[in-house]
Amino acid sequence: MPRAKPLTKEMILAAMSQTKSNRAACRYLNVSYIHYKKWAKLYESDTHDNLFEQHKNQCGKGIPKFLRGKGKEPALIDIIEGRIDVSSFSPDKIKYRLITEGYLLEECATCKFNERRVSDYKMPLLLNFKDNNKKNYRKENIELLCYNHYFLTVGDIFTDKQIKGIEDHKPVNQSVVEWELDDYQLQQLEKLGLGDTKSEDDYISRI
Repeated sequence: MPRAKPLTKEMILAAMSQTKSNRAACRYLNVSYIHYKKWAKLYESDTHDNLFEQHKNQCGKGIPKFLRGKGKEPALIDIIEGRIDVSSFSPDKIKYRLITEGYLLEECATCKFNERRVSDYKMPLLLNFKDNNKKNYRKENIELLCYNHYFLTVGDIFTDKQIKGIEDHKPVNQSVVEWELDDYQLQQLEKLGLGDTKSEDDYISRI
C-alpha cells in the first residue's frame, strides 16, 4: 500500500487560500480529512495555535446555505466528462464544487482578480461557458470571469431595468442593517488600513 504523501506548510496555506473550511481544504489537496488534520496541526499559525485551528469554520461563514441540503451529489468527474445530464442539478452547487475540488481557480481567468467582499466573503465571479451551452461543463469549455471581463467579452450582466434602478436618482428605502464581523473579516479590514480602531462599531463607521 503506497504511503500517504506528506503535506508541507506551503501546500496547506495554498489550500486554505482557495477554500473556506478544513474539509474543503482536504478535498482541494485530494487527501483524507484525518491525513490533512494531522499535518495542519503540525504547523504554527500567526493567529491561532496551528493552521488547523485557524481554518476552522464551524458556523459556515462564506459557505452557501444550498450546500447543507441532503442528497448524494454525483461525482464531479462524471459531470465534467459529460457522462450525466446536469439538468436536475443546481448550477450553484456545481460551480462551488468546481472551485473547492480544484478544477477551477477562484479568480478571473483573464485578469486574475480574486478579492472578496469583507462583509460576506463573496467574490464577484461568473461562470462562463465558452460555447454558450450551459450544460457543457467540460474543463476546456468553462472559466470564471470577473464582472468587468464578463461584460467586455460576453455581454451585459444586468438588464436595462436593473441598471435604471441602480442609477436612478430617486431615494431607495433602506432598512437598518445589523453588522456582525468575525475574526477573519476584522483581519481583512486591518489589511485595508482600518485596523487602528477599538471596537467593531468603529470599523463599520470608517468603511
